[in-house]
Amino acid sequence: MSALISEDELKHETELVWLEDVHQLDYVRQSLDRLPTRSGKPAYHRDGRMVGYAILSSQARASRASGTFRRRVFWLLPHDRDTEPEGLYATGAPAEAVDPRTVTAGSKGRKTERSEGGPPSLAMQELGITLPL
Repeated sequence: MSALISEDELKHETELVWLEDVHQLDYVRQSLDRLPTRSGKPAYHRDGRMVGYAILSSQARASRASGTFRRRVFWLLPHDRDTEPEGLYATGAPAEAVDPRTVTAGSKGRKTERSEGGPPSLAMQELGITLPL
């Protein structure tokens, strides 16, 4: 979950690979998965779909216990807002969700008014910023 992901855990990320146009998505879910490799498209074992993943540098070390690497995976479930705009997440977003436009390699990203499904804040309105960003 994003709240549990520390910047230190992302220090070996060199690139994010997006499998979809994330500019069309209000939010993506992110998690740190234990994967057998530093790079390449990982297998996906959740409901829904994977929309992106991180690639790690050669300095990233595998876990001594499992031999796996902790890599970030971005995903969406069938009941997320992109599929069901009036559903459970018509407003608000899951705990592990972030606005994909705020995510970069090595940075966990954050929630925004857009990802929460709400109207722009007063600060955004005063600056003339409109949604979607």
